[in-house]
Amino acid sequence: MSSSTDTKVVVIGGGSSYTPEIVEGLIGRAEELSLREVWLVDIREGQEKLGIVGELARRMVAQEGRPFSVNLTTDRREALPGADYIVTQMRVGGMQARIKDERIPLQHGVIGQETTGPGGFAKALRTIPVMLDICRDTEELAPGAWLVNFTNPSGIVTEAVTRHTETQIIGLCNNAINIERWLAREFEATPDDVYVEFVGCNHLLWVNRVWVRGEEVTDQLLERVAGGDEWPRELIESLRAVPCGYHHYYYMPDEMLAKAQKADKTRGEEIIAIEKELFELYRDPQLSQKPEALSKRGGSLYSEAAVRLIASIQTDRRDVQCVNTTNRGALSNVPADSVVEVNCLIGADGPRPITVGPLRPELRGLLQQLKAYEELTIQAAVTGDQGAALQALLANPLVPSVGVAEGVLHDLLEAHAEFLPQFGR
Repeated sequence: MSSSTDTKVVVIGGGSSYTPEIVEGLIGRAEELSLREVWLVDIREGQEKLGIVGELARRMVAQEGRPFSVNLTTDRREALPGADYIVTQMRVGGMQARIKDERIPLQHGVIGQETTGPGGFAKALRTIPVMLDICRDTEELAPGAWLVNFTNPSGIVTEAVTRHTETQIIGLCNNAINIERWLAREFEATPDDVYVEFVGCNHLLWVNRVWVRGEEVTDQLLERVAGGDEWPRELIESLRAVPCGYHHYYYMPDEMLAKAQKADKTRGEEIIAIEKELFELYRDPQLSQKPEALSKRGGSLYSEAAVRLIASIQTDRRDVQCVNTTNRGALSNVPADSVVEVNCLIGADGPRPITVGPLRPELRGLLQQLKAYEELTIQAAVTGDQGAALQALLANPLVPSVGVAEGVLHDLLEAHAEFLPQFGR
């Protein structure tokens, strides 16, 4: 890594509509990070959007007195040399691929969603080989860099990198930071007053215990959640933990499937319309700040989570953050080399998982099933083994039978053949 007075950040997927979020976060911590330069990287097909977002980023930085330079390129090898931090936020195949991930499973009576079930599986198959290529370039051109991965499905992608490369990677999601802020509001406290014991993996995250100002308030939280209208009371009382929003797909799949089947548009189709509006705003030469309309896109507190993590590594802060990293015994009855989403001490040496101990079977069963699915998905993505791909789908709780799994797999491989050369189709 470069010296503390000479920090360089590279954002891969720089033409994303999310980029103004992270630019805003970097501006806010530019002095703390001793930030010298930011590179926004995208593929040639994304050059127009990269240019629009890049010019907005430059206007945002100029308004703050140019604390760092903003550079644009479609050649990541130009951007990577000397990088200290690499943020990945890409979508292989673009929004049209996401829509296929959402539509094709629905045709087989299965939930179609971008990060869970067959949709997340297809996204992982397309994404993992590209991420491994990025890591090969990183190891050659920026061997000391930390890769902060926001690319979904974040946990699977992060585990693929830990299993198949030497790159230092931390997976990140805005789920945990949003839960922390929600709990602070719920208990009329500041975020610093709240300690949340998170357990699980990406998009399968539970609030296991909570303390506010040093006092455990788990029972009070469970009673409030059980008395609400989001979850059945018996579920919360017997689970003794608070599920994240993505658990609706696993605990209430019939309702979620019915909702998706009734919807006129998938979320991907909605986002196309939102992004059209956003890029029209971004083009405005008078715009020099992140527009309020970006909140429609989702990703709340995304930049805060990313830049907070980078700052804690850079300054060796050793504060506690929930990230995706190898388990290393934090959850003692989950394999040590599995990537989990847990609290870690974050310092110059990266994340050190905080030991929780054994998970109760109410949590362990679903987590272990998802981890088996993820391991098989990585195997299929790396090798192009259709047998591993079929077994991955069968291990996923949202796929009900081998007949459905075979049909979904066939259609996804056909639809995404352009982005799945490892399968030889």
